[in-house]
Amino acid sequence: MNPCIAAPTALLLALCLVLGLPNAAVALFKTKIETANEANSPHATAPAIASMDPPGLLKVVLDKQYVPVIRNNRTVMYKTAYFGNIYLGTPAQPFTVVFDTGSGHFIVPSAKCQSEPCFLHRRYQRETSTSAEDIDHDGNAVEDSNEERDQVSVAFGTGEIVGEFSRETVCLSDPGSATASSESELPASCTRLRVVFATEMTEEPFSAFEFDGVLGLGLEKLALDPEFSFMGQITRLNKHMDSYFGVFVSKSDDVSSEITFGGHDNKRLSGDLHWVDVHKPELGYWQMQIRRITVGGEPIELCQGGDCVAIADTGTSLLGVPKQAAQHVHWLLARNVDGDPQELDCRHSPGPEIVFDMGDFNLTLTPEDYSRPAGLRVITNATNETQFICRAQLLPVDEGPALGDKAWILGEPVLRKYYSAYDWGRSRIGFAPAIQPTNEEIAAGMFSHRVVGAPPPEAPTPTVVYI
Repeated sequence: MNPCIAAPTALLLALCLVLGLPNAAVALFKTKIETANEANSPHATAPAIASMDPPGLLKVVLDKQYVPVIRNNRTVMYKTAYFGNIYLGTPAQPFTVVFDTGSGHFIVPSAKCQSEPCFLHRRYQRETSTSAEDIDHDGNAVEDSNEERDQVSVAFGTGEIVGEFSRETVCLSDPGSATASSESELPASCTRLRVVFATEMTEEPFSAFEFDGVLGLGLEKLALDPEFSFMGQITRLNKHMDSYFGVFVSKSDDVSSEITFGGHDNKRLSGDLHWVDVHKPELGYWQMQIRRITVGGEPIELCQGGDCVAIADTGTSLLGVPKQAAQHVHWLLARNVDGDPQELDCRHSPGPEIVFDMGDFNLTLTPEDYSRPAGLRVITNATNETQFICRAQLLPVDEGPALGDKAWILGEPVLRKYYSAYDWGRSRIGFAPAIQPTNEEIAAGMFSHRVVGAPPPEAPTPTVVYI
């Protein structure tokens, strides 16, 4: 029986009312591509740069942006995005991008773009780059710059871009004045890549983003062609860098998050990485098979057959739950708080654990990882009784026929608690508990990054519902 049809308690009735609200903290960049027939920036270049530390690894320090989600003139939650510098063309033009394991293409605005959102970001200046080659969607050179170009339409959930194709030099660190007459002479952090340059961008959602574009780090099959795949290209053309990368997501805004290419950073993880093979790599996602999932010790029936899957996605702010199970998981994670506190951060209120059984190891989330900070105060009009309820932040997932209806998304809640490593060459994903930097490191000012739009430090105000 659907508990919303016969809700016997104030708790259930209140949850029936509020769980219908759309979850808005979704992946900031998810692309579905269909082919079709100034560098002057308002933002200062991010101080975070790539460094070869530890030796042999190339680390990109990530800035962070909070994007408020507003309902009825009230901020109900925040999306978050993590982004760092990348360099495009010769001489190099800097851009800030989200490094997104859930998409497969590199997209930045073009100087041709006259849409208002483009003027809020850096735009690629084609005429200043000596390494650019204009191409059609099949990769064939376009000799006449005035002839009609192939274009691409890219959907981003609430928005869309239209763009053109070029083949360009892309670098993870600033190559300076270095030039290369052939692919074999490229600097260690560079590769040749097909890039999508946006010539049109919709106001929503791009005007709200601090970063310029997205660099897809999904598997090769997620791209239109292998030459669009950044990891595929740097693996083929760059023999100096190991073909995997690691991601550290910081719990504190005082500490920068990081992505490390060429391996993982041992300083950021506790113990050994536990590896799991990519499930169905032909789909292009960093996807794993899950043996079993429990919430508060109760098995999720949908996954009892061992056929649920999970996608590790650095571009998603929340834990994604299959749409058919989302309401039930919400019930299991909701809890009453005694005493009707005036202020409470629900991330610090006790609650059930979510345990993903990956076979040889578990991934475990606690209320600190999955809870909405703001609670829900429910007032019963007839009796004036009050309940204070803590709830989870979940993203209902309806992935369609390719992934089926049992796909979970391991977004920021998992990736903040666990260091994650993505081994392109061996098609596997590794996890280990993340080590957060010490107070001494923070006090020493060892982290150079920006945080944009951070929420106020005071305890969140609860939402009030009358029933």
